[in-house]
Amino acid sequence: MSEHHPAPPRTTSPVGNDHRQRPAVLGAAGDGWVEFDLPGVGIGTAEYPDGPTGVTVLSIPGGARTAVDKRGGAVGVSGGFPYHHALCFAGGSSFGLAAASGVYDELLRRAGYATDFGSLPVVSGAVVYDFTPRDNAVYPDAQLGADGLRAVRTDGVAVGRVGAGVGATVGKVDNARAEWGGQGAAFTRIGAARLLVLTVVNAMGVIVDRDGGIVRGNLDPATGRRRHPAEDYAELLAAATPDPAPAGGNTTLTAVVTNVRMTDTELAQFATQVHSSMHRAIQPFHTIADGDTLFALTTDEVTVPSPSLRLGTVAAELAWDAVLASVDTPRRAPAATAEVAAG
Repeated sequence: MSEHHPAPPRTTSPVGNDHRQRPAVLGAAGDGWVEFDLPGVGIGTAEYPDGPTGVTVLSIPGGARTAVDKRGGAVGVSGGFPYHHALCFAGGSSFGLAAASGVYDELLRRAGYATDFGSLPVVSGAVVYDFTPRDNAVYPDAQLGADGLRAVRTDGVAVGRVGAGVGATVGKVDNARAEWGGQGAAFTRIGAARLLVLTVVNAMGVIVDRDGGIVRGNLDPATGRRRHPAEDYAELLAAATPDPAPAGGNTTLTAVVTNVRMTDTELAQFATQVHSSMHRAIQPFHTIADGDTLFALTTDEVTVPSPSLRLGTVAAELAWDAVLASVDTPRRAPAATAEVAAG
């Protein structure tokens, strides 16, 4: 079995959070590391190895205006506000939405338990379904969400099988041909403009590089060949056979963060443009079996001409880089991991 191929689903009695044994891991190294320099923005990860499952927390203490673009047939989001101080991406499907409440808990503690209206933080949660390749019901809870915020770093982020992407899979025309997905990121600075893309890729589709090659997903274990899903569906159409139900539980979560000022209309169009562009890297994308969500956030610090068009075009290429980084991550993080007691 390929090292990129998840273990097949099993049918033993599931074990939930009440029976976890191993401690949570904060700031796991993942398979690679992407540096970024975007003032006021940090990213942290925390995982339950017993799953494995995890969270990735994007922290913007000063706040950022936000546009949310939701696509596909199975979106899992709590909140989706027009302004945020943090986002919490998590595994565990709908149960993992609990992790965002832990981010709220930690922010309340940091604010000295201030509850005046001006002190209230804004956090949204978004989840991926990562139960298929494992035999337990462990999910990211409030404790893990708080741990993710505590692990935030402002110099870089781990990529690969880490955080909310530790249990992600891709290429699920048939679960038997799925391979591991993961978390990706990319950053660029052009003049005064800065752009950071963070993505958790748990797609039904395969991952495609810029040469058109399939680099992850829909792997035939007998031949070792990766097929484009269009081949599978063309054969089914030609044979006029009943179409097997696609593997459920697919989602790609993405955050695009910039310091460039945009109007609400420009920010919304920026989100749409970047999200639409990601179909080049993930094929097919936004299907009825997917629940894809992109958050576009701006800290409104600098002004550039025609920001939505120009920045959106650059960000679209950066998003492709981030998707590829989720499954092709040769560099490792420089820091050791930390563990906290389970509970």
